[in-house]
Amino acid sequence: MSDGTFVRACALADIPDEGALGVEIDDTPVALVRSEGEVYAVSDICSHAEVNLSEGEVEDGTIECWLHGSCFDLRSGKPINPPATRPIPTYPVKIDGEDVLVSLDPKDA
Repeated sequence: MSDGTFVRACALADIPDEGALGVEIDDTPVALVRSEGEVYAVSDICSHAEVNLSEGEVEDGTIECWLHGSCFDLRSGKPINPPATRPIPTYPVKIDGEDVLVSLDPKDA
């Protein structure tokens, strides 16, 4: 899906406040995250240990990998502490009424 098409990922109400929901869009694991009133879409796979980020903690615009504690910035996907050194993909999000739409075209970091 490289044409910038947005697809419905879930209902907005499905994403917990200051939390994450793991979904698959066209076989791509995506974590939909609500933090500080905004909704973000990032890869659901940690760039360090290949575990689901959606199972980690969300706080202050970051998501923490539950396995080794790496935190990623939800806006840029960049790791903000070790052991992760590589960023995770981030994806454009649109809210359409009560639906969350995501495009699998990665945002420029």
